[in-house]
This record gives sequence, C-alpha cells and structure tokens, in this order.
Amino acid sequence: MSPSALERLSLFFSAIRSRQAILARAEVGLVAADDPVLAVRLAQELTAELRPDGSVGGAAVPTIWRVHELLDLGRDLRDPGLSRAVSWVLQRQNAPGAYGENCDKTRHGLRTCEHFLRGFFSPGPAAERVAPITLPIGKVFRAEPAARLAISCLALRAVLRAGFRDLPAVVAHLDSLRLLADAWTDWSGPFAPDVIITGLHTLALGGEAYRPVVERLVQLIAAQQHTDGHWENADLFLALDALMAAGIPAGRAAVRHAVPALEERQRPDGSFGATAQQERALIGLRALHWAETT
Repeated sequence: MSPSALERLSLFFSAIRSRQAILARAEVGLVAADDPVLAVRLAQELTAELRPDGSVGGAAVPTIWRVHELLDLGRDLRDPGLSRAVSWVLQRQNAPGAYGENCDKTRHGLRTCEHFLRGFFSPGPAAERVAPITLPIGKVFRAEPAARLAISCLALRAVLRAGFRDLPAVVAHLDSLRLLADAWTDWSGPFAPDVIITGLHTLALGGEAYRPVVERLVQLIAAQQHTDGHWENADLFLALDALMAAGIPAGRAAVRHAVPALEERQRPDGSFGATAQQERALIGLRALHWAETT
C-alpha cells in the first residue's frame, strides 16, 4: 500500500534538523530524542544573527519572522534576543509608512485611511516601495497597500504571541482590522481574497472579543471554496493556516475539504514544491493531521 499524504510528510520531516521539522514531528507525535536540544541550538543561532538593535539586517519582514521563529522554538521574553526583536517590531507601530497613512476620497470611502485606522506597523517609509513582498510561507503580495497591510498583520500576530495583547496600540490595530472586516463581504470586491484571509488569521489571535467577526470571515472563506478544495484567487496554504488558527467548526470542515487539493499538489518526497518548501510542508502536515483527528 502506498503511503498516505500525511505519512509522506512525516517521512519528509523525519531526518531534517530545522524549526519546521521540530514542529512537524511534535504535531504527529514523533518527537526525536534530541529535538529539545536542537531547539535550543537553533534558537541560539537565530539570536546570534540579530543586530544590537534587535533587527535582522534592519529589515521588517525578516525581523518580524524572527520573533515567530523564536517563539516556535520555545523562547519567551526572558530571552534577551527575543525581547530585543519584539522591541524593534513594536517601535515600528504607528511609524511613518504604516498602512492607512494619509487620506484621499477613495480611501476615505473605504475607511482605509488615517481617520479610521490606528496601530498598524510600518515596513518602511511610504516613499520606499515594499511590494512585491514574499512572506515566509511563500505568498507574494504584489500591490503596495496589500503588502503593507499583510506585513502589519504578520507583526501584530508576533506581538500578540509574545504576550502584548493589552497594549493600547495593539488593541487599536485589532479594532481597526475589525472595522476593515466590515467591508470584507465580497470575494471580488476592493480587498483581495488573500487580504481577507490574512486579516482573519490575525483577528483569530485577538481573543473572544473578535470571535463574531472571525466566525463571519470563516463562513465567507468556506463559502468560496471549490469542490476540489482550493480557492479561486487565493493561496491554498495561506488559507489553511488562517482557518486552522481560527479553530472553529466551519474552518475545520473547510480544512478537511481541502485535502484533495493538498494531495494533488504533493510531490513524491512529501513536500509541495521548492517555494517556502518546509513552511508549506508544515502547513500541509498540520492540515492533513487536522483532517484525520477532528
């Protein structure tokens, strides 16, 4: 009998010594004996790459992702490296170039300007184009506003995971996303589907106060899923990651329904291609494991 898609992914990660592999092995209950030691060593290596100011080369996305990586490896704010990186990210909040800065008639009508939005993180000055930007899971945002919003959402998830849920600017960002979500009703509207999905993932970490909007967005995304499990004009792995973060029944059903789409894309080695290979393989493994156990 041929191995299942999940078994192929388990084999793919079995001998790899990386953060993603540690998380994958933990997901399916196949933790290697030296994984705890490996996690410490990897965290030390990632911390050693930080500048004294806490950044990775002064760049927004690599520094934000470094916070996620260190948290994944079990670090907390008692770790000086993680603390420095989080501080660098927090300094980008409400800085020049953040999504929502300035105003014009169109943006005011969509409530995507500074009169409505607060707390967003800046990837850099408005005069410096950041798009196209590839996020660590392989999703490319090509439009400038969408790229800045997606980077800010990635940053907000990092500081929420680090324990800064009660900061006024963090709450303002979450509330601004909830306000934006009022317009996220049309898959073909002014907001791209991947922006809606990114917003869902971030709001899912906001707690019970944001659960009603999370449930509505999950229903919207689930309603757009094709019979073969994929989404039109949306990244499969971005969608699965967000739906798993939401953790509600409608999202679980959509993840299970996406299994054929994952199996179609899976390569013989268990992965889903060279783009963000381990990150996408980890998302795929988690989704397939969810489908088997929920």
